[in-house]
Amino acid sequence: MRVIVAEDSMLLREGLVRLLQDAGLTVVGQAGNADDLLTLVAELSPDVALVDIRMPPTHTDEGIRAASQIRSLHPETAVLLLSQYVETGTALRDLSREPTGFGYLLKDRIADLAELTRAIERVAAGESFIDPEVVRRLLGRRRTTSALEMLTRREREVLTLMAEGRSNESITRHLGVGGKTVETHVRNIFTKLGLEPDLEGHRRVLAVLAYLEA
Repeated sequence: MRVIVAEDSMLLREGLVRLLQDAGLTVVGQAGNADDLLTLVAELSPDVALVDIRMPPTHTDEGIRAASQIRSLHPETAVLLLSQYVETGTALRDLSREPTGFGYLLKDRIADLAELTRAIERVAAGESFIDPEVVRRLLGRRRTTSALEMLTRREREVLTLMAEGRSNESITRHLGVGGKTVETHVRNIFTKLGLEPDLEGHRRVLAVLAYLEA
């Protein structure tokens, strides 16, 4: 698998490159800013781009904007956003528009080589990935009364796993229940949240957004 790493901290970037190489991945390019990243993606057509959310010159949303351009101009390249903090607003809204081949991982988890490679492999395969720690922190926030409170305990468990980017098959294995049971829970979640089949966007991710942002 061919990967580009975009991170303005040279030490972190070099560390990432070494981790990826240890995992058997091929790092075909490195970038310290969004402009260099976009140039490299256009020239090298990597399988995955690892992109820091905050990059020069303002260290705000340059990485997110670059990721959006990559997904628009080079859909064959998957994107895994990296963040030091839980910054889900813009990132998850971007994910909801086109969730395939897109992920979000906290930098705290980069040192876990198995977790890092799992996230890369998931987005490279056209799936979505959201850091489980992001899900855990956001689900721990106090919520007001809403349609979400209509969900049963099991439906909340299913939605939590959906938020991690898991497929129905993966949820089935994790919970140890039948596939039909998981499909029923997912349909119930969509119904309770008012997500109709003809809604624009990805209902699965829209359900996660509704849950996390409530």
